[in-house]
Amino acid sequence: MRERIKSRAGLADFLQNRRARLHPEQFDFPPFQRRRTRGLRREELAQLVGVGVSWYTWLEQGRDIQVSDQVLERLASILQLNAEERRHLFLLAQGPGPSLDEQESQKYMPNATTQAILDGFMYPARLFDPRLNVVGWNESANRVFGDYSRLSGRGRNAPWFHFMCPSARVFHVHWEREAWRCLASLHARYDQYPDDRWLTELIAELQQACPEFRAWWPEHEIVLDCGSLYEINHPLVGCLALHPTVFPMPEQPDLQMVVYTPLAQEDTTAKLRALMRH
Repeated sequence: MRERIKSRAGLADFLQNRRARLHPEQFDFPPFQRRRTRGLRREELAQLVGVGVSWYTWLEQGRDIQVSDQVLERLASILQLNAEERRHLFLLAQGPGPSLDEQESQKYMPNATTQAILDGFMYPARLFDPRLNVVGWNESANRVFGDYSRLSGRGRNAPWFHFMCPSARVFHVHWEREAWRCLASLHARYDQYPDDRWLTELIAELQQACPEFRAWWPEHEIVLDCGSLYEINHPLVGCLALHPTVFPMPEQPDLQMVVYTPLAQEDTTAKLRALMRH
């Protein structure tokens, strides 16, 4: 029950945030000079969606009420959500995913088949658990991203690396873009597992320690994919341009494999070969 309440809180925050981004002029509402809130009012959005003001207010307050797919579709359209945000809206409305098991850590480690797949790639490949920890990798990933066998705990967590490791700001060619994407991915995971204590503690620590994380978190940005370009400054071979691709793992559905294919720019393929010979 507590998980559903937290999930509804995530839905409420997401809806309020996206409503605040709309402009009344877009929908022919008068732009009153003394609006007390940014964006549309609740009653205006309720009118556009075709639901009662009280019902929509309950939805934004995080109450446990039923929402039809038709209403969600209408909301997504009026809020001008992109494909990722629309999928996320449906996920939030349908309730949280199953709780992450803090006791069965082996559940989030690669089995023999998964590790064989990782090792079969000549390009860097990493395996992420639902908390965005790197739990598996191949030798190429070690040469590109650093030796994961020497790291433990938070050291293998992607958001922690992006925001808490000073080297990340040099390692990433576009640190702010990559850090923002990582935070948005973490927000999507937290919305899916709102009662996970590990994620809650991680987010609290990042909010306390990192001003960029603290400033960006309330925006409730959502990213579900890896993007199309990942550029890093490698200390041995210089700039690498990679294309990340996510592969689901049917045998271990809680894990995601990301393979980084070299792009033509920066002579990345030749540099990867050189790293493997190093």
